[in-house]
Amino acid sequence: MKKSLVACAFVVLTGLLSASSVLADDILIKFKGGIGAIPISNVAVNATTGAVTVNRNVVRGVNSPGQIWRIADLDATIKTNGDISVAGNGLVLAGGDNIGRATGQSVFATLICEATAPFTEHSTTLTGIQLAPNGDFKIDDVLAPVPPAECASPVLLIRTAGSGNWFAAGIPVLK
Repeated sequence: MKKSLVACAFVVLTGLLSASSVLADDILIKFKGGIGAIPISNVAVNATTGAVTVNRNVVRGVNSPGQIWRIADLDATIKTNGDISVAGNGLVLAGGDNIGRATGQSVFATLICEATAPFTEHSTTLTGIQLAPNGDFKIDDVLAPVPPAECASPVLLIRTAGSGNWFAAGIPVLK
């Protein structure tokens, strides 16, 4: 009797451990922390002609916004089946007349796994969800198309539903 109880407990415990390892393997990538968008990546002045060249801060083919944005915190988990959960706090303008405000923007998330073009955008619903006045947001959705089983060079962009420009990027938790 005692042996069968121990054996039964062992089977249940093994099953629970197996189930938890399957759930852990379900995660493709996590992001912790965020970076706000700065529209310009660099400015060059030609020493001879004085001509000024301004380069936009384009990330993997996605344009930056026209104004600086900041994000206080971002936490995201993406599963291998495309399920995505993103919690963001304080995504607000960091310049201009509406500084410190979200101004009614709606945002969606895009995962890009390729380091070089061509890039495949795996996005949540493009109509997005509206930012709270303080810039907080929560996205629970499914990426389309579903990302590949391996995401070698992950970039998570939080984008405006209007123009598709990126406002913030997640910081990947690399193993």
